[in-house]
Amino acid sequence: MRVLIVNTSERTGGAAVAANRLLEALNNNGVKAKMLVRDKETDQLTVAGLPSSWRHHWNFLWERFVIWLHLHFRREHLFEVDMANAGTDITSLPEFQEADVIHLHWINQGMLSLKGIRKILTSGKPVVWTMHDIWPATSVCHYTRGCEQYLSQCVQCPLLPGGSLARRVWNRKRQMLSGQHITYVCCSEWLAEEARKSALLSGQRIVSIPNAIDTRQFRPQDKQQARQAVGLPNDRRVILFVSQRVTDPRKGISYFVEAVSRLVGQHPEMKDNTGVAILGGHAEEVASLLALPSYPLGYVSNPSQIVNVYNAADVFVLPSLEDNLPNTLMEAMACGVPCVGFHVGGIPEMIHHQVNGYVAQERDAADLAEGIHYVLADADYATLSRECLHHVAQKYSQQSVANRYIEEYQNRITPQMQKQ
Repeated sequence: MRVLIVNTSERTGGAAVAANRLLEALNNNGVKAKMLVRDKETDQLTVAGLPSSWRHHWNFLWERFVIWLHLHFRREHLFEVDMANAGTDITSLPEFQEADVIHLHWINQGMLSLKGIRKILTSGKPVVWTMHDIWPATSVCHYTRGCEQYLSQCVQCPLLPGGSLARRVWNRKRQMLSGQHITYVCCSEWLAEEARKSALLSGQRIVSIPNAIDTRQFRPQDKQQARQAVGLPNDRRVILFVSQRVTDPRKGISYFVEAVSRLVGQHPEMKDNTGVAILGGHAEEVASLLALPSYPLGYVSNPSQIVNVYNAADVFVLPSLEDNLPNTLMEAMACGVPCVGFHVGGIPEMIHHQVNGYVAQERDAADLAEGIHYVLADADYATLSRECLHHVAQKYSQQSVANRYIEEYQNRITPQMQKQ
């Protein structure tokens, strides 16, 4: 079986990380998988880049320009919506022609257009689409922020002035899907339930399969050595916060800052024995806001160094306000680090309350602080850590995830062969 994974980027972003891990998992379990990307960043043989062309940059710029016009020339929300009005036709490429199954991932920002996706659907090849956010089930947004228009029809998008663009893209997506069938795979049960409510995806198959992780790479290591490798002190407990862009409001940094302040107010001795490590872009901007000694590590791309950062931590905190199945939580847990997060999205599917971490009430900084203290001071830490490793091995192993995808591929291939 030959599978072509399609994603905008090879390495940048959570979807790219998940797609790469699936690529490896499939190839390790008997599938001939390749990945097609616009932004190729390595010389990996199983990853192909689009043929070089000035059009790739133009597709990206044209989509942003049209959105900017509809935003009345404001930058706010410019990268929070996508309309897929421009992209590359991949159906003539040899990678596409050779594939038995086309597996779409995150294809936004000029990689594929709705017209291009329609051409893929009418090619006769079975299509599976992994949803890393809600965009395939809405008009233009990647996260709904409580908006429920997609349950019937997106008309008046809260992110856009006026309603014409949202309505127009919704209708184009509906035309794109007309008479076609896609298997949509959501990385969490939460996102699958949200997708099943979408009027746009009515009648489509929607299943939930988590992302995979390589536990040979993300695994427990000596904490003192890990701290030495990343420059963190050995005489303090370390609270870890990670985000590609630390200042992204959706990642809940304001709640984290408040929770740390509450912790220090309730337990002033923490100033002498606890610190905060911040991994991600703009880490320095947040460090000065924290009531505990902080260690901004910046953006790190080296996988071995990222593993060291996780192993250096005593607790990982992810106060996301909306999230699917965060890779960062999975990575921390695979390293045996208990986690604390809000009861949102797919996070409660990963953190089992007071079993392998702590699930705080949504947007409740006081409860978030309680959870951090629970992990650091109240719980049996060794048991929490052991349960993290057990959950990862049971749910997110390469073999388990690959086998579930292979079953979905086969379910799609068989009807296609019968038609032929």
